[in-house]
Formats: sequence, structure tokens, C-alpha cells
Amino acid sequence: MAAWTPDQPLLRLADVHKSFGAVEVLKGVGFDVMKGEVVCIIGPSGSGKSTILRCINALVPIDRGSILVEGQEVNDPRLDKLALRRKVGMVFQQYNLFPHKTALQNVMMAPLQVLKQDKAEVEARAHRLMAKVRLQDKEQSYPGELSGGQQQRVAIARSLAMNPELMLFDEVTAALDPETVKEVLVTIRELAEEGMTCVLVTHEMGFAREVGDHIYFTDRGVIVEHGPPKEFFARASDPRTRQFLDQIL
Repeated sequence: MAAWTPDQPLLRLADVHKSFGAVEVLKGVGFDVMKGEVVCIIGPSGSGKSTILRCINALVPIDRGSILVEGQEVNDPRLDKLALRRKVGMVFQQYNLFPHKTALQNVMMAPLQVLKQDKAEVEARAHRLMAKVRLQDKEQSYPGELSGGQQQRVAIARSLAMNPELMLFDEVTAALDPETVKEVLVTIRELAEEGMTCVLVTHEMGFAREVGDHIYFTDRGVIVEHGPPKEFFARASDPRTRQFLDQIL
């Protein structure tokens, strides 16, 4: 197979199908994401949005179709999942921080334990990342001492500590109080502005409109409609898309 080059999509999904038992959750999903692009996936609950992200990160195997990350087939049984997860960072709705470790220790854990990197280098990077998410004064705090928004920003820093090429965000503000949503979205916006390739599942339509390069609307396991934000929000043509937008905008 020819080596991946940056003029090709960093991420490519083609005809991806996934069932859980008798329930078909993804029914032939496909899209491309170029390096540096921000793609937002929106849609009603149960439409397959989170499953798409979990399939990209090989947390869930697909039944058929293809998912390529930098030309590497995620569905290949010989795939090195650790190598994939170095390239693809994921931030979940739940923060999943270790409660007995400080914020800084949480950020340092994967590079130290999984990648076996030099402790001094990892610590220096962790300090930079904590500053990046504006939590340099909370490095020695434990998760239980932090607000939900602060914990989510630590989770973002922890994901960035692996130096990923692609970041997946799965409804990362869904469990947060309205006042802490903004601080997390500001962090993601800054990442996007710095050129990080991002795929976000989100219900924050204003944010999707502002930071997204492309919006995909999913319903019942298929991509119903997609387009650049300006076009998508102003001229959605499918009745399902219009009904969804009317309900939430």
C-alpha cells in the first residue's frame, strides 16, 4: 500500500456498518476529514454519532466497510491498537480521571506507563499542557477538588499528552453546568485554531457553526445531510434535518 501523504484525507470512512445484536446502528456511513479540518457530527440521541467515534478509535469493531487513519485500516485484525491510539486521542463525556492521582499525574500517566517516555520530558510537556488548558494553578489538585469543566480540561490535556494527529470529542460538554461549558469549548476552539484535526459529536449548535469546517447530520444510522456550517444551517433541505434544527435552535 502506498504511504499516506497530507494531500489525502487524514481520516476516511467508507460504507461503515455496525450492529449491536439485531439493532443496526450504522448503515453505510462514509466521510473524509482532511488534516487540520474540524468536523462536527450532530443528530438526535441514538442516531449512531458516538458509535462512529468509537469505531474510528477501534474501541468498537465494525461489521463491514473501511476506516482509514493516515492510510492505515482500523479494521485490520493485525492493527496495532496502541499505535492507533497514539495517533487518535479521544475525550469522553465522562472524564475518567484517576481520583487518587493529581491533575498533573493524570496527564503524565499514559506517556510514562504506555509509551515509556523519559520522566523529565513527560513532566515538562505536562506542565505546558496544563498551562494550555489554563489550569497551571491546579496541577497538584485531585479530580475531586476540581469542577466538572476543570476535570474535562484535564482530560483534554491528558489526551494531548500522547501527541495525537486527530482528536475525537464525544459530547464532552453534555454533563457540564452551563457556566463550565464555555471554558471547555474555548479550549477546543483554541486547539482547532492551532490546526489540530478534530471530529466532534456535539449538541452545541452555536459552537458547531463557529468552529466546524463541515457539519454532518446523522439520523437512524445514516448521514442524512452535510455541508459547510453557513450553508448547512441556512439551507438544510432534508425534512429530517429541518425538523431537528427547528427543535434545538
